[in-house]
Formats: sequence, C-alpha cells, structure tokens
Amino acid sequence: MPPAPAEPVPSRVGAFIREHRTQFVALMLSVVITALVLIFRDEILALRGWGYLGVFLINVLGNATVLLPIPSLAVNFASGSVLNPWLVGLIAGVAEPIGELSGYLAGFGGGMVVEKSRYYERVKDWMSRRGFLTLFILSAIPNPVFDLAGLTAGAMRYPVWKFLLACWLGKTVKATVLALIGAGFFTVFSRWLAG
Repeated sequence: MPPAPAEPVPSRVGAFIREHRTQFVALMLSVVITALVLIFRDEILALRGWGYLGVFLINVLGNATVLLPIPSLAVNFASGSVLNPWLVGLIAGVAEPIGELSGYLAGFGGGMVVEKSRYYERVKDWMSRRGFLTLFILSAIPNPVFDLAGLTAGAMRYPVWKFLLACWLGKTVKATVLALIGAGFFTVFSRWLAG
C-alpha cells in the first residue's frame, strides 16, 4: 500500500491569522469606519441642520474616528443654543459611546500596536487599578487621551458593557455641560447685541 500523502504544514502566518482572526476583523472594521468618516466629513458636518437627529449622528460619527476627530464638541456647544441643551447633552451622551466602540475595537484588534505607545503603560496602569473611574473621568473632560484609553480598554479586554456605561456617564456630563454653556453664551451674546 502506498504511503498516504503528507498533509501540508500550515504556514506560521496563516496559523497566526486564523488564531487572531477576531482581532484582525475588529481592527479592520475600526480602520474602515475611520476612513469612511474622514472621506465623508463634509457630508457629516452638513447634518447639523437636522436637529436632534443631526446631534445624534454627528456625535456617533465624530467619535468613531480614532485620533482624528470630527468637531462634535463644537456641534454640541452650538446646538445647546438652538435646541434644548439638556436633550442635546442626553442625546450626545448616548451617541458618543456608540462611536467610541471603534476605538475599543481597534484596541481589541490591534493590541500589539497600542502596546508600543509610550503612554500605553501609564493608561494601562490606571485602567488596571481603576478602569471604570479612569474611563469616566477621561470621557467627562475634553481631551485627546480618551482615544488611548478606549484603545487600551480594548487591548486589555475590559468588559465592553463597563466601557459603554463609563463612557455614557462621562460623555453625558461633558455634552450637557457644553450644551448648557453654549446656551448661556448665545443668550448673553444676543442680549449684548440687542443692547
């Protein structure tokens, strides 16, 4: 009887890809979302005239880009002057964490890239000790560090429901405060002009 043909030895690259396919899909999804938001940036900003729906969409899409933001903060500030600022804050607070999932997915899929950042260890340390509080504080204040925290949360496999809850709480506070400041600013400015 002739010997059975030898089974092909899987390549290391192929085995690595099969083993990490979930992370690759997550990383690619994040890259595609970021690219689409950047390509259609002008169309996204045109949603400002759509009222509360525009606030929601701009905040989802504006937070879906990793490290390259769409000015959703400015939209929340300005929307507070023409719409109910409390509703603007609540809507943006729901929308922003949905968009931030792209950063979480990028970290989940590309943890190896994130781990090479010099700030990663610091944020990872904060996340290890007080993950929820770190995410809440960083999402409640406008800052560029939150994207790194989202990437780190994904890379550390921080539970997605805790990530979303902390982001929702922090971003609702931030968006509401910005909308209220916008409402107050435009009220004072209108009185000054009428003056």
